[in-house]
Amino acid sequence: MKNLTILQINDTHSYLELHQEHMYTPDGIEVVKAGGYARLKSLVNDIRKERQNVLLLDNGDTFHGTYDAVASKGMHMVPVIRHMGFDAMTFHWDAAYTPAHLKTIEEKLEHPILAINCYNKQTDELYFKPYLLKEYGDFKVGIIGIASSIIDKTMPPAFSEGVYFTFGNEELPGYIDEVRQQGADLVILLSHNGFPQDIKMLHEVAGVDVCISGHTHNRIEVPVKVNDTYVIQSGSHGSFLGRLDVTFDDKIREVAHELIFAAEDIPEDADMKKLVEDALSANRAMLAETVGETKDLLHRATSLNAPMDNLILKSLLSVTGADVAFSNGWRYGVPIQPGQLTLEDLHRIIPVNPPVSTAVLSGQEIWDMLEENLHHTFSGDPYEQMGGYVKRAMGLKAYIKVENPNTLRLQQVFIGNEPLEKAAAYRVAYVTKQGVPKEKYGREHKDLEIHAVDAIRQLLQKGPYADDSPAAFEVV
Repeated sequence: MKNLTILQINDTHSYLELHQEHMYTPDGIEVVKAGGYARLKSLVNDIRKERQNVLLLDNGDTFHGTYDAVASKGMHMVPVIRHMGFDAMTFHWDAAYTPAHLKTIEEKLEHPILAINCYNKQTDELYFKPYLLKEYGDFKVGIIGIASSIIDKTMPPAFSEGVYFTFGNEELPGYIDEVRQQGADLVILLSHNGFPQDIKMLHEVAGVDVCISGHTHNRIEVPVKVNDTYVIQSGSHGSFLGRLDVTFDDKIREVAHELIFAAEDIPEDADMKKLVEDALSANRAMLAETVGETKDLLHRATSLNAPMDNLILKSLLSVTGADVAFSNGWRYGVPIQPGQLTLEDLHRIIPVNPPVSTAVLSGQEIWDMLEENLHHTFSGDPYEQMGGYVKRAMGLKAYIKVENPNTLRLQQVFIGNEPLEKAAAYRVAYVTKQGVPKEKYGREHKDLEIHAVDAIRQLLQKGPYADDSPAAFEVV
């Protein structure tokens, strides 16, 4: 029998230090401290001392998500990631600074970025390596990478500059055969398509032994088995380390899994702690500025409405006087406790800091845009799910039936206190094309001089923030 320990860190979104993390409890959402690469490094070190054959994988969403990441285009993290000793990664938000820049990051790493589904637009050739073959004494492991397939479909244009993406399901069988022919005894899929998408793909494609899933921030306590494939996913923000011990010969005979919580009391690796401090020191003083106060817990732990995004939306309405405000349903961004807010908190809420934008949409366009977004979130076909949570909104009230088919989920929509009129025109405020895709909806689009972070700062200057807005979406 052969033995391999697979370790997973996914969707850290550039959270390098101890941070707040939400936990679901019988009394609602509670917040504890967790994470940090120095703790993750200690956990990995201990396992590497215990086990001979260890594989450490990163699903991506690594080089983006905080002010420091955006300001350095992810470069500040390179020494940290190198020191972790990853074997391979794939990507999503990591392409925010263009795929060409991500290639530059890869050149400075000691492990490859893998993607069988990212192609050069001019040549139709793969832009990154498709797989890695890694030898462990008397056996080989093939790691096949799939990047997020929505990068050129829902993300800003820079993310897919010069490349295009497929889903990866059509290419996967050929690469499974290829790594098997090159001697792989175990085939691992490293995917950033998302947990529902991976489950469907594995029902269609045979030959994967283990799927290391990312993107959707699932905290999988017990591995999911799809035919002969074991699937895990390990939370987000570096608050967890996933561990899967597999025993195999011609197939997997036994597995043991642990979702390890990176608790505050875990000793920090001293070398990593120094690298993290080096990565963050340049901006600490600036980001520590107090900019206001929140009376309520700000979080994104819920899919339909979230108090963190309500702060963005309220600031958009405040600076524009629009009828309705929209923003994207981002999943990333750790919770913020009631109390003082710093500039770092605001950049964690919306690290891209886009300009505030306005447009005029008809009632019909608002209706159609919401239906499209609900389908991209809740589609019964996982391949049609794209993005994070439901589009955040303020100034409207929508009653929905989640279980209904596409274009039939909305039951009633109100703008303010009046029913939405499909022929009427409404002035809307938004941030990013994920708030309002301007190539599809609206007219008179305009980017204002004020950006999102400053809009929030202006709102906070009026006094402590309280999340007193009614929920925009209700399930009926």
